[in-house]
Amino acid sequence: MQTREIGNDTVGRVQVGAIGLGLMTFDQSGAQPREQLLDTVRAALDAGVTLLDTADAYGPGDLGADAQGANERLVAGLLDELGVRDQVLLATKGGHVRAGGGAWALDSSPSHLRAAVDASLGRLGVDQIALWQHHRPDPKVPYEDVVGTLREIAESGKVARVGLSNADPAQIRLAHSVLGESLVSVQNQFSPAFRTSLPEIEVCEELGLAFLPWSPLGGLSDAKELADKHPAFAQVAQDRGVSAQQVALAWELAQSPVVVPIPGAKRPQSITDSAAAADLELSADELAALDAS
Repeated sequence: MQTREIGNDTVGRVQVGAIGLGLMTFDQSGAQPREQLLDTVRAALDAGVTLLDTADAYGPGDLGADAQGANERLVAGLLDELGVRDQVLLATKGGHVRAGGGAWALDSSPSHLRAAVDASLGRLGVDQIALWQHHRPDPKVPYEDVVGTLREIAESGKVARVGLSNADPAQIRLAHSVLGESLVSVQNQFSPAFRTSLPEIEVCEELGLAFLPWSPLGGLSDAKELADKHPAFAQVAQDRGVSAQQVALAWELAQSPVVVPIPGAKRPQSITDSAAAADLELSADELAALDAS
């Protein structure tokens, strides 16, 4: 698989597969055999996927507040069982919290973010988190205050690199002005059905930050929705003899060399199909048709 870069000379440049793997769904359903998840990670690595993305708030809704950290513990255990820790860049996030009834809440207070880093270090079983991302802006805490806390976390040495998630261009620029080269990435929603993050991609390219689209396959899983709302993607997929999901990811990769999509998958076949998008080179005409659709 072709690779793309996360980081810089100051914090270290890491080459990762151009397609990553989002891990949120790994333990969401409660119906996935462990061997299936192990097979999915094996398939991802075999296909060249090396960026794995989790968060401290990911976990089954039926666990209530106990969902906090469940996905991190699961993922750490899978990587240890496979003995592949040194083959991946494992990213996590903090700033979301889980409550009863599967509810999500926000907490970007300095005390919570500092504690979140420490808790993730313990659950992941590492001395330093390779990429730690602020999960989502908290309306109760001014963003400049959040960025100040992120700088403290970066300077602590507990994280190698800092990322943002769900940030707008002004927030990205503010964070970059304070964090400098400690800031290496932005993770926002982007897909054929959700294109309003194009300005964030442009800012990331300007500042030398990786852009990690979450939910990059949104709107393509339902056949009727695909045909009705995204016919250009369906047509290119038919012409090329590949899945519409591959076309979507190839289109996203073509937006900028800083883009590294992180589709979710919980079956080996799914991540193998997604990974193949890295080798799908779309023509100028195809890209124009997809851009206009």
